Amino acid sequence: MNINVDFQNRLIATFQPLNNRAASRSFPSPAYLANALSKATPRAGAQSRTVTPELASHFGTAAVDMWWRSVHSFLISTSLTEASPIWASVSGYYSSHYSVRGIAHLLGYFYLFNDKKLVHLEPKPNSFSCLFSDSKGTNSGEHKLYWVLVKQDPVFAADPLFTENKQNTDESDAAHRNFANYIDHLCNYPTFRPLDKDTIINRVDHISKIIFQDVPIPRKSKFPDVEYVQLIAYHRLVSFRKILDEVLGASNRFWTVNRNPSFATGYTNFQLAEATGLPQPDQRR
Repeated sequence: MNINVDFQNRLIATFQPLNNRAASRSFPSPAYLANALSKATPRAGAQSRTVTPELASHFGTAAVDMWWRSVHSFLISTSLTEASPIWASVSGYYSSHYSVRGIAHLLGYFYLFNDKKLVHLEPKPNSFSCLFSDSKGTNSGEHKLYWVLVKQDPVFAADPLFTENKQNTDESDAAHRNFANYIDHLCNYPTFRPLDKDTIINRVDHISKIIFQDVPIPRKSKFPDVEYVQLIAYHRLVSFRKILDEVLGASNRFWTVNRNPSFATGYTNFQLAEATGLPQPDQRR
């Protein structure tokens, strides 16, 4: 990942207004950003609108909220590892998706589902503008759109942790999730034994210590490929955290307060440590 100057400046400008508010009260009400952008949507065609720094800052709060959702989904996935491989894989997929969507928000993108509009925030001298474009005929639908937007950006184009998430290949997060959701006769229902706290902590620790040479994208043919689902989800959510740590560090009060979600305390410190390597796909059973 190459965090270029343009991306750094975008993040600094987006998060700067959050330094002027109490960090504990910086998250707005649910759907605040979607509703505000929907009200600003032009009637027809693509059009740029000037928006306030206050509104622009909620691309940042939305990104961090989405990252929290990613972390929470990852912990849910680990808790279901043995109880339900199907739902462990689905919640693990959503952990990855929420990290990718959060990064898309950091890049200034927000998809208005009801309006079928893609909004792109651009910093300007002393202000921001939003470009509203019609998403029809493009990779519409957030499970396509956000992944493609992130992968097309120069910062992430060469990063193998992030893909276009195509659904018609075997090695695909979306294809693996779709297999869990839509294929008949899965018949993979072990006796329901939820993991206790210590087992979840050990599972997270195990995932965090796996190293690999080839990026472990889940494979539909290996379903339920829970370990790969959880491993790639964990690395993506750690990547999100590293981006804001590198660019904002301790200089932004909002990020300093929210980089360690309270619900994850005791389960992970977002470390990536060396350990034994993960078997390659053709070596797994």
